[in-house]
Amino acid sequence: MNIVILLGAPGSGKGTIAGKLAAEHDNLKHVSSGDLLRGAVAKGTPAGVEAKGYMEKGNLVPDALIAQMIKDVVAETTGDITMLLDGFPRNLAQAKILEEMGAPIKSVVLVDVPDEVIHDRIAGRRTCPKCKAGYHVKALPPKVEGICDKCGAELVIRKDDNPETVKDRLVVYHRETEPLIKYYEEKGLLRRIDGDQGPEKNAEAFLAAM
Repeated sequence: MNIVILLGAPGSGKGTIAGKLAAEHDNLKHVSSGDLLRGAVAKGTPAGVEAKGYMEKGNLVPDALIAQMIKDVVAETTGDITMLLDGFPRNLAQAKILEEMGAPIKSVVLVDVPDEVIHDRIAGRRTCPKCKAGYHVKALPPKVEGICDKCGAELVIRKDDNPETVKDRLVVYHRETEPLIKYYEEKGLLRRIDGDQGPEKNAEAFLAAM
């Protein structure tokens, strides 16, 4: 088992790329830190209960707690599997925790997308509150404007996708996560791809780079 880390700003398409490749290749496993966290909270695991306490108070979940969830997944992943790690590490402290686990990092792929493109992508997102299907007003519009194709519910804009929140998320990314680019570059692990080529070409470029 080895790890490929996905780096990139929120909205750069990391999750789309990893999900697509994992669905198409049996030896690839998409591990999203956000999904792990939400799953642990929903299941009421000890880590999930602890994380929920922080989240309900509006506090960040500690690095060590998220790292423990990642560590559990690493421990249960065996054989010729490449884990596509999405959303962790988010900062230098998490990167060092990951290294301390002893998990072999094969490469780190930066999905590079300009901020103005990120704004356009995220601002155009629409989500079905009922079946959770995702749309985009330009790239993936529903057949009927504002209505989910699958269940007919009225689409909504998630709180995380409003313009001010997007701006704040990008500020945090540049401050906290961007230093990882230099960190992994100095280790000779970093690869870069243009993340503004469309889903198919993005996935192909990522597969070649990793």
